[in-house]
Parts: sequence; structure tokens; C-alpha cells
Amino acid sequence: MTLLITAFAAIISTVLWYTRKDDRMQLGFLSLMFWGASLMWLVDAVFEFVELKSEYFTPAAEDMLNDSFLGLSVVALGLIVWVVRLLIADPEGKLKKALSKR
Repeated sequence: MTLLITAFAAIISTVLWYTRKDDRMQLGFLSLMFWGASLMWLVDAVFEFVELKSEYFTPAAEDMLNDSFLGLSVVALGLIVWVVRLLIADPEGKLKKALSKR
């Protein structure tokens, strides 16, 4: 489930990045983070398949739920890192204007 969740996040962020004309929102960075996470989970799945063989395809419900929570946590952490990077870069200068008014 972690692989599926991060792969869907990577695909969605890549489509959003590709359809936008400018990259002020740094969607390329976001998609690269999600593709890196997907690659990590793919390697993990391959090694787990080598270890478990056919048992890999019959996970327990509890394991699937834990993997789902982990996948959603990874996506949430990636979005948090992306938002912090956007706040630091401040591509449209809105944060700088808001802070300079005070």
C-alpha cells in the first residue's frame, strides 16, 4: 500500500507540474520527492517479495492498514516539506509583504 499511495502522489504531482507553464510553486521538487519515495518502496517490495515469495501477495488486514497509514504519513510529510520550502522561497513575495506591514 505504501508503494501505491506514493506512486499515485508522484503521478498526480507530476501531471500538475507538467500542465503548469511556470514552476513558481516548485511542483517539480514535490514530484521528485514522491518519485524518490516510490522508488524506495519499490526496492523494499522487491526485497520483501524475494524473502516471502507467494506469501507477499496475501498480507494480513492489519499489515495493509499499517502500510496505508505509513503511506499517508509519507505523503503528508512530503507535503509539509514542500510547504516549508515554499514559505522559505516565497515565490510571489506574499509572506514578505505580510511581514513588512507589521
